[in-house]
Amino acid sequence: MQPAIPPADVDALARRALDLVPAGAGRAIVGIAGSPGSGKTTLARAVVDAVNERAGMPIAAYLPMDGFHLADATLEALGRHDRKGAIDTFDGWGFVALLERVLAEQDHPVYAPAFDRSVGEPIAGSLAVLPETRLVVVEGNYLLAPTEPWVRLRPLLAETWFVATPEEERLRRLVDRHTRHGRSPDAARAWAHDVDSTNARLIEPTAASATLIVDGGLPVGAA
Repeated sequence: MQPAIPPADVDALARRALDLVPAGAGRAIVGIAGSPGSGKTTLARAVVDAVNERAGMPIAAYLPMDGFHLADATLEALGRHDRKGAIDTFDGWGFVALLERVLAEQDHPVYAPAFDRSVGEPIAGSLAVLPETRLVVVEGNYLLAPTEPWVRLRPLLAETWFVATPEEERLRRLVDRHTRHGRSPDAARAWAHDVDSTNARLIEPTAASATLIVDGGLPVGAA
């Protein structure tokens, strides 16, 4: 595991990501992991924007794991809706298969789902990895989880970065996020403490297997 890069130095992270792109043909995937509210979404988007700016063309694409949330109806049927966001509330096998396709299928668009927070559901085909894409930045809670099927992600990722953010700050961001998306302040605090924090206890130890630890003190909106 290597030393942390300062949180504001997105340009340094973009240069690091670009160095991972194979010379000539080929594509690399960088994974950004972290607990809920750590700022991994903000970082992933910022790195993609910085890479594309340096390249002068859109060679990098953003791909979130959140598109593989199971639908609410499925979670209800499984009895898991009250802990949505836990590791078994995602289609992990589907996410692994998508990243395998991203690496193997480079002569046509590969479409992927995204999570729409306004409706609280994944939307199929919302994102596209185009043939000209050379770098894909994926982010999600469980990229470094040591269990099936998540362990199958590691050989697919050129590097994994873990966003480390103090718990108090993560909880503050989460309460703000849940409130903005319709929960009452009390319900938002309860979900952040009871559900998100439970998931974080599984996620935080996986930082030990990351290539790089990144300070999560970014200017973060939705985190």
